[in-house]
Amino acid sequence: MLAGSLFAASILGAGPPAAAASGTIGLVTYSTPALAYTAIGTVFTKLPANQGPTIDTSYGPSATQGAEVAGGQPADVVNLSLEPDMERLVKAGVVSPGWDRIGPDHGMVTDSVVVFVVRRGNPMHIGSWADLVKRGVRVIMPNPSSSGTGRWDLLAAYGAERELGRSPAQAQHYLAQLLGHGVPEPASASAAMAAFVSGSGDVLLDEEADAITTQNKGDAITDVVPNQDILTEHPIAVTEHSKNPTAARALVTFLESEKGQELWALEGFRPVRPGAAGAVGVRFVRPPRLFTIGYLGGWGKVAAKFFAPGTGIVSQIERHPAKPASKG
Repeated sequence: MLAGSLFAASILGAGPPAAAASGTIGLVTYSTPALAYTAIGTVFTKLPANQGPTIDTSYGPSATQGAEVAGGQPADVVNLSLEPDMERLVKAGVVSPGWDRIGPDHGMVTDSVVVFVVRRGNPMHIGSWADLVKRGVRVIMPNPSSSGTGRWDLLAAYGAERELGRSPAQAQHYLAQLLGHGVPEPASASAAMAAFVSGSGDVLLDEEADAITTQNKGDAITDVVPNQDILTEHPIAVTEHSKNPTAARALVTFLESEKGQELWALEGFRPVRPGAAGAVGVRFVRPPRLFTIGYLGGWGKVAAKFFAPGTGIVSQIERHPAKPASKG
C-alpha cells in the first residue's frame, strides 16, 4: 500500500522555483486521480512560495470532461485520461496545439498500467488475459464511450493478444469474447470500482492507480498486473483562456517537478520522471511485455480504428456481441 499523506510534510517547501500561485485554479480532470489531487493539492497550496491558492476541481469520465470544456466549461488546467481528449480541446481552441511540446515529458504528467482487480485472495484465480474469458467469469469495465480507462482497458487486451502472437483477426475475436463477458458498463472508472467493491462482477479491468487508491482505503481487493500490458499516459495542459494563468502554470510545473512526481508515486501513479518512485521507496511491478500506444499504431490510427461511432471495431462488436458461456 502507498500512503502519500505520510510523506507530504517532508516535501513542503521543497518544490521547484515557480511563479507564486494565488487565487482559484479551476482544474478539470478525469475520475481516477481524485484522491491523489486531494493529497497533492494540499501540498501545493501550502508551499511557502505560494499565497494561499485554492484548487476548484471537477471530476468525471474523461471524454465527458473534455466535451464539457470544449463546450465552454471554465477551466484553467485540464488533466485527461487520453491524448485524443486533449486533441479535442485543441480543435476547440481551448488548448494550444503545442501542448505536447511543453514541459519535460511531452505534456504527459502521469503513467499507469491496466490491472485485473480481484477480490482479496483472488477466489477466481485470475492471472492472465485468457482467464478473463473463462466460463462464468463476469468482467466489469468502464464504458469506453465516456471513459478513458475503458478505452485503455480494451487496447491493453487487444495489444496483449498481439504480443502473444495472435493475428489482428484473432485479437479482435478476443475483444468480442471479453465484451461478451462484461456486465453493464459504468460511465467512469470510479463508478466501475464502486460497483465492483459493492459486489458486482468477478474481476474489474482498471488502471493500477485506482486499484492502489482503493486498497489504501481498506477495501478487500487486490490487483494483478498481467504479463502483457499497455502503458497508459495521461496528458495535462494549461488552457488558452485561463483566468489565472500564473497560478495554473505554477500548479502544472509543480505536478511535473521531481517532488510533484514523487507525490504522484506515493498516490499510486507511475511517475513520468525516471527515478521519482524509487526516491520515495515506491516499487512498481514492470510487466515483462509492456507496450505503448505506439505499438498499436499511435492515437492517430487507433482512435478511429477502434472507437469511431458506428465503424470502429468496438462498435462492430457491440452490434454483433459474442455470447459468453454460462456457469456450469
